[in-house]
Amino acid sequence: MVARLVIAAPSSGAGKTTVATGLMAAFAGRGLAVSPHKVGPDYIDPGYHALATGRPGRNLDAYMCGTGLIAPLFAHGSRGCDLAVVEGVMGLYDGAAGQGELASTAQVAKLLKAPVVLVVDASSQSRSVAALVHGFASWDPEVRIGGVILNKVATDRHEHLLREALGESGVPVLGVLRRAPAVATPSRHLGLVPVAERQAQAVEAVAAQAEQVRAGCDLEALLALARSAPPLSAEPWVAEVGERLHAGGSGVPTPRPVVAVAGGAAFTFSYAEHTELLRAAGAEVVIFDPLRDEALPEGTRGLVIGGGFPEMYGEQLSANEPLRKAVAELAASGAPVAAECAGLLYLARSLDGHPMCGVLDADARMSARLTLGYRDAVAVSDSVLAPAGARLRGHEFHRTVIEPGAGPLAAWGLRQPERRVEGFVQGGVHASYVHTHWAGSPEVAARFVEHCA
Repeated sequence: MVARLVIAAPSSGAGKTTVATGLMAAFAGRGLAVSPHKVGPDYIDPGYHALATGRPGRNLDAYMCGTGLIAPLFAHGSRGCDLAVVEGVMGLYDGAAGQGELASTAQVAKLLKAPVVLVVDASSQSRSVAALVHGFASWDPEVRIGGVILNKVATDRHEHLLREALGESGVPVLGVLRRAPAVATPSRHLGLVPVAERQAQAVEAVAAQAEQVRAGCDLEALLALARSAPPLSAEPWVAEVGERLHAGGSGVPTPRPVVAVAGGAAFTFSYAEHTELLRAAGAEVVIFDPLRDEALPEGTRGLVIGGGFPEMYGEQLSANEPLRKAVAELAASGAPVAAECAGLLYLARSLDGHPMCGVLDADARMSARLTLGYRDAVAVSDSVLAPAGARLRGHEFHRTVIEPGAGPLAAWGLRQPERRVEGFVQGGVHASYVHTHWAGSPEVAARFVEHCA
C-alpha cells in the first residue's frame, strides 16, 4: 500500500492548502509519483493539487460516499503511486454537523490508517502552542499525530520559543514556515479562486509553495513518517454500473451515446469519478466550454452541467447566444440534462439580469447569504437521475438564489437544516442546487446513460 500522510489543522485558515499543495509539488519535484486527495466535498483545492502533481485531485467524502468507500476510493486514486498526500477539511475533528466524527479529517485518517501532520498557525502564540498540540494529539487515541508544521512564524526568536515549548509535547516539529505573501492564493465568496481562472498565476503560486516547503520542512522525516503507515487492506474502487450499454443483445457493438460535459473556467466543479462512471455506463464523454464553444459536441445525446462560478461570467455566458439556443433546443427535445448548482443557474431564464438558456421558468441572482452544508435528499419526482423515492446524500455550496426555488415537479425533498423541496424536473431535465458524488450511487450514472441511449 502506498505511503501516506494526512495534512490537518486545528481550524480553517491555518494553511492546510498551502502546506499540502507545497508538499505534493516538492515531492513530485523529486521524481515521486504523488497521489493528491482532499477530505470533504470541496472542488477548488483539488485543482491546485492536480497542478502540483499532474494527477487528478480526488475527494474522500465519508458523508456522501459512505465510510466503506473511503479506503477503496483512496486505493483507486493512489494506484501505482509512491506517496499520497491527503489534505483535511476544517479543523481535524470537525465533520458533518451534529453527527459526531462523520466526514471529519480524523475519521478519514483512521479509515486510511494514516499518520497526521498538524499545521498550526503560530502567528499569535508561543508556549501555548504546546497545550494546543497536546490537546489535539490526546483527544482521540486512534488518531496518530506524527508531527507538526508551524506556519506563519514571525522571527528566529519566535521559532526558538515555539520549538522549546513543543520539545516537551512528544510531537516532533517537522517544519517551520515563515509568513510569505508569494504563496498566498486569492479568495472570494466561495473560497479560493479556481486554477482554471488563473492558470499562469496558479503555476507560480504552486512553485512558490513548493520552494517554501522545501526550505522550511524536513522532507526526509515527512517521507519516513508517511512510509510508517501500516498496510491497508482495501480493494481499489472500480467504476462499475452493471451491464454496459454499448453492446446490443446480438453482441454487435452499438454507438456509444455522446454525453457533453461542461468545463472551462465557468464550470470547474466536478468529481473525477463522474466521468469515469459515465464512460463505464457506455457513454462517450466529450468536454466543452460554454464560454468559448458556440455549439454542443457533435452527436450530443445528453448533457451534464456541474458546478462552478457562472455568476463571475454571466455576461460572457449570455453573449454566447448560439450555445444557449443549442442547449435550450436539446432540453426541449427531451434529451437527458443533469445540472447541479452552476448548471441550474445556466438553465434559468436569467442570471443577475443576463439572459441564460431559458430552459427553466426561473430567475437567479447573487445573494449576500452563504448556503452551505450536507443534505439528505429524497427524489420527489421520477427523473433521468433517480426514481421517485430514491435517497441520495449531497451538499449545497452557493451564494445565489433562484426564484422560484422549485418547479411544479421538484427535484429533491431535503430534510435539513429545514424541510423543503428544491430543484426542477422537466422532461429530461434534472436541475438542482444539490451537488452529489456518484461514486456513492453509481446507479445514477447508469440511469442517465440509459436515457441517453
